[in-house]
Amino acid sequence: MKTIYPILLLLFCGLAHSQTTITGSVVDDNQQPIPGANIIVVGTSSGTVTDFDGNFTLTYSQNPPFAIQASSVGFETVTKDITSNNQTIDFVLIEGTALDAVVISASRTPERIFESPVTVERLGLKEIKNTASADFYDGLENLKGVDVNTNSLTFKSVNTRGFATFANNRFMQLVDGMDNSTPALNFPIGNLVGMTETDVLSVELLPGASSALYGANAFNGILFMRSKNPFDYEGISASIKRGITSQEAAGDNAYTDLSLRIAHKFSDKFAAKINFGYLKGTDWAAVSEVDKIDPNRTRANLDYDGINIYGDEVSANIRTEAPESVKGIIPDVDVSRTGYNEKYLTNYNAESIKADWGLYYRPFEDDFEIAYVGKVGTGSTIYQGTNRYNIANFFQQQHKLEIRNDNFFLRGYVVADKAGDSYDMVFTGININRAWKSDEDWFREYIETYAGATLGGATEEEAHAAARTQAESGRFEPGTPEYQAAFDRSINDPDLSTGSKFQDASKYYHSDANYNFSHLIDFAEIQVGGSYRRYSLNSSGTIYTDLDGPINYSEFGLYTQIQKSLELNESLDLKLTGSVRFDKSEFFDGFFSPRLSAGLTINRDHNIRASVQTGFRNPTTQDLFIGLDAGRAILIGAAPSNLDRYVRTFDISNEGQAIGQPGSVTQTGRVAYENSYKASSVQAFGESKNPGDLEVANPDLIKPEQVSSIEVGYRGKFSGIIVDLSAYYNSYKDFISQEVVISPFYGTAGDGGLSIAAIANDDYQAWSTYTNSPADVNSYGASIGLSTKIFGNFDLGGSYTYAKLDFDRQRFPDFTTNFNTPEHKFKASFGNTDLFKNFGFNVAYRFSDDYFWEATFGNGLVPEFHVVDAQINLRVPSFKSSFKAGATNLLGEEYFTAFGTGNIGSMFYLSWTINN
Repeated sequence: MKTIYPILLLLFCGLAHSQTTITGSVVDDNQQPIPGANIIVVGTSSGTVTDFDGNFTLTYSQNPPFAIQASSVGFETVTKDITSNNQTIDFVLIEGTALDAVVISASRTPERIFESPVTVERLGLKEIKNTASADFYDGLENLKGVDVNTNSLTFKSVNTRGFATFANNRFMQLVDGMDNSTPALNFPIGNLVGMTETDVLSVELLPGASSALYGANAFNGILFMRSKNPFDYEGISASIKRGITSQEAAGDNAYTDLSLRIAHKFSDKFAAKINFGYLKGTDWAAVSEVDKIDPNRTRANLDYDGINIYGDEVSANIRTEAPESVKGIIPDVDVSRTGYNEKYLTNYNAESIKADWGLYYRPFEDDFEIAYVGKVGTGSTIYQGTNRYNIANFFQQQHKLEIRNDNFFLRGYVVADKAGDSYDMVFTGININRAWKSDEDWFREYIETYAGATLGGATEEEAHAAARTQAESGRFEPGTPEYQAAFDRSINDPDLSTGSKFQDASKYYHSDANYNFSHLIDFAEIQVGGSYRRYSLNSSGTIYTDLDGPINYSEFGLYTQIQKSLELNESLDLKLTGSVRFDKSEFFDGFFSPRLSAGLTINRDHNIRASVQTGFRNPTTQDLFIGLDAGRAILIGAAPSNLDRYVRTFDISNEGQAIGQPGSVTQTGRVAYENSYKASSVQAFGESKNPGDLEVANPDLIKPEQVSSIEVGYRGKFSGIIVDLSAYYNSYKDFISQEVVISPFYGTAGDGGLSIAAIANDDYQAWSTYTNSPADVNSYGASIGLSTKIFGNFDLGGSYTYAKLDFDRQRFPDFTTNFNTPEHKFKASFGNTDLFKNFGFNVAYRFSDDYFWEATFGNGLVPEFHVVDAQINLRVPSFKSSFKAGATNLLGEEYFTAFGTGNIGSMFYLSWTINN
């Protein structure tokens, strides 16, 4: 006990009851109020923000003297001394640059972007209000170096520096410190159940590895969304946005986006808020009939697999399936069943309903705060992973309890989800087909009819046509009662052999803490912290191998950081930052993630920075425990305990039975890792019939991935031009990827005999394994942003980003890196917030080079695209209102950002925002 008392005294010595209250206002040099300006006590994280009229009240838990600082994006920062309690301070901010904005994410402590040790991108209230995009989340795609891949109207995936699919578990998204990832999928689903626009205070984005402070999931970057505290932002705010979406495939459809915020400060001790958001629209329809494997093939080809046609994934070699009596006249070709277009398997409903609430208590009327925050969200969207999924009535909830002041925070929260009425559209098509005729009967009829037609003198083409016509007899056509009944049965049946519904009620529990010793130690700013997370996977066997009950496991991390500022002389200031984090998953050895950075400020207008860091990411829940038949391959996670939990029985061909094999064989997921060939070698064997082409795969079980990153950058001002430049080089070790392998139903891979016969007889199964690439995987890139004022007060900005993958694909053809990033990107914006009194406009342009998209759903080229967004806005201060008219993709040239998704059309909207 003697050792506990000093520790408790140390942790809570910052909770002194002495306090100082300051009131005031912030205006620009035209005496216009600046809402949302940051007011911070210099050297601390204690602060507040101005309200709609530019006024503020700040309570600080120390007696004067001290200094406070006012800042807002686009204005120069001003500092003033506080010498007495109840002092009134009025700030006049002169228009400056984005480099003057204050960020917290880079070092977990307030600092100007100009002095940040790493690259930081930011959206503040000014940028959110003036974005040409439909909402603040879409506005992220105009930030330098940022990719936003559009899965659907309500599900967009943010990423930086490559290596991303829609299942982007390399990128982290935090909402007021809470991880926004869904427990079932282990990655964020955009802003579907995120934050309402009327409650957004700021958005910060750190590109690249951030593991040293934020843990394993912050491997490619991290997005921070901060909401408005009701102590600082009171009142009722509302926004209504109405418009249409326009797409060639789906037509013109209504679009509605509503948000409401109610916040009240009941006293200096208690405040509360509640937010509500509703979005309704029609999703971008995906109607591509291009073949996944060969774009030159159509349904006229025998073996066809249309990108957005489902059910045609089922194919078989008709000679292999034929009985011995007719085998001699049946050609050695693959034939696929006829599928259903996606438009018949979903209603393209895009909807999001979300609400959150918070109770905030300050018992000492200072910066010490206890808060409870709850969030719920439900909605419908399209998700493209291994297949295309209709996420219908998905539900997610979060509950957080947090204690904090300027020097520390301690928070714990739980995130839970339910899959609702979600289903796999690919398996819906497959099982509607099976409802009217089994695969066995369909191929039997095809083979019998082909044989009969051939014996009757038909040509090969005529015989195939007759065979398909007969096999298709009895097909359920969309729109008929029989089709609808089969559809309804499938989407409510979780057994993928007969249905397509997926179930989930997974959750995770998370806690983290941080303490900043800057108020106790003058030598340097020192922080320590840690986190703990426990997963509970519960998909009832529809995603994970948890048919017998939930799968539970945990991980934790500890970190520390020290930061020191040195004034070298009157014109040179040096800031040094060092941090290290230790993370441990119960399945793997622990890892250290260090980061060292230095920033040199020259004459207050130029800053040069450099950093070196390592990062790592633990295998995700899916990497470890998935057990999912995706049609073309079975996805099997690589946790040792997972290999024998997935059990499947396979039928043996007539040829296999003829050489003494049983009629069926039961295998577990272990065969994928211990008895398999490389998929590319099986393909080569199929073409050459040379057994020497077969290569044993037997991939290693997965382990954590590591990255070493070097980054250099510059920020500065040149005669009114703001420059922000950065370059990086990343080197990956044990790169996590999926490898497709082929496991024979009999024999042992590499035996030179029985397993070769199994492959030749099509007695095998394709598996998609999770493993680490032995290849050297590197990436590098650079970005530069420029901004300035022209013609007086017009804002002009632009950025260019270069990204390159260094990987020997020819040597490792079975590994996919999912780099999925254009080599060249260019973005530009032009606008004026005060073209004339209370009227502004903004135009944004984006160019993306073409790039190759690879993911488990399919691989293909994404063509280059050019996009223009624009908006005009009118502010009516007497009604505390602003009106906006805008259009996204104004030129109407439809494009897509990922292979397999619907084309992105245009949106036209009008909005009215009150008291925000």
